[in-house]
Amino acid sequence: MQTSPMTNMTSPAIRNIGVPKEIKGDERRVALTPDGASELIAIGCNVLVEHDAGVGSGFSDDQYVGVGATIVNTPNEAWAADLVVKVKEPQESEFSFLRPDLTLFTYLHLAAYPKVADALVKAGTTAFAYETVTDANGGLPLLAPMSEIAGKLATQMGAHHLSAHLGGAGVLLGGAPGVAPASVVVIGGGNVGWAAATMALGLGAHVTVIDASLDRLRWIDEHSFGRLIHLASNRSTIARSVASADLVIGAVLVAGDKAPVVVTEQMIATMRPGSVVVDVAIDQGGCIETSEETSHANPTRNVHGVIHYAVGNMPGAVPQTSTLALTNATLPRIAKLAMHGRSVVDFDQHMAEGLNIEGGKIVNQTVAQSMP
Repeated sequence: MQTSPMTNMTSPAIRNIGVPKEIKGDERRVALTPDGASELIAIGCNVLVEHDAGVGSGFSDDQYVGVGATIVNTPNEAWAADLVVKVKEPQESEFSFLRPDLTLFTYLHLAAYPKVADALVKAGTTAFAYETVTDANGGLPLLAPMSEIAGKLATQMGAHHLSAHLGGAGVLLGGAPGVAPASVVVIGGGNVGWAAATMALGLGAHVTVIDASLDRLRWIDEHSFGRLIHLASNRSTIARSVASADLVIGAVLVAGDKAPVVVTEQMIATMRPGSVVVDVAIDQGGCIETSEETSHANPTRNVHGVIHYAVGNMPGAVPQTSTLALTNATLPRIAKLAMHGRSVVDFDQHMAEGLNIEGGKIVNQTVAQSMP
């Protein structure tokens, strides 16, 4: 019989783990699946799940109860736990739940949400951010699954909004026999960009990936087998590529810091009416100058005749897939944090990178430098 990798451990340093219901607009993900709750209960934790927190992702209260979790009726009860795990950063109505003896583990993206940083600092909360936890290869393992989903969605949503009835140019990404395919330009060749590019290739588009790293471009060249164009990033190359694109996907990331603006308003103005841009970097401030954060309920705005899609929680559109992928990545780290508490940073450099705020101070230097 195969045993869980989380069994045979000593008692956890943090016993009570809270899972509040997400309240950001149109956010249906949940931070922990019933299977994830079961694993934490197996190492001695009490898991407190707010009523209906998992419904949007397809998980009922009964499923959590079935593995031994406790359903609580109010957010206050979930937030009263010693460790709270979430998906999105605390919203302003949740700031009152922050306190000095609370450890929070979630996506924070503080460079884009300085008010959240201020609230966490003032409350003295210990806050770990999924997006700055690293791995032995220098990657961002808790950001990667959502980046991959967001990249695929960027192409899917971009293709959708090219439809004429939504104000788009009426272009089919893959073209048709005798008709050229759409031109898709992906700026940034990391997890988001590669996922977006492969999805666009799968739909038959003409795809160009632009990245500043020659090593990454070599990797893309090796793995795309000549099926896409890859270009070294500079202002002129981006400007020319954007001007002729039907769909531009901004996929630039600087871990913990604000995204650099790589597509200017002047470049946007050169695009033909009905073209679409998708700014996946919007939760880090955006990499397209004309972007403003939108929501799933109102996902687009029009600037210079170009449709802008800049939803800050894109993976929330596919919550069941996203929740499963997220828990797969976060669960071992949640368990480690529960087992060792704050002392995890003393022996695990990768979790130490995830610590953003402690003792009323921003302790991650990259995040601190991004603050206004």
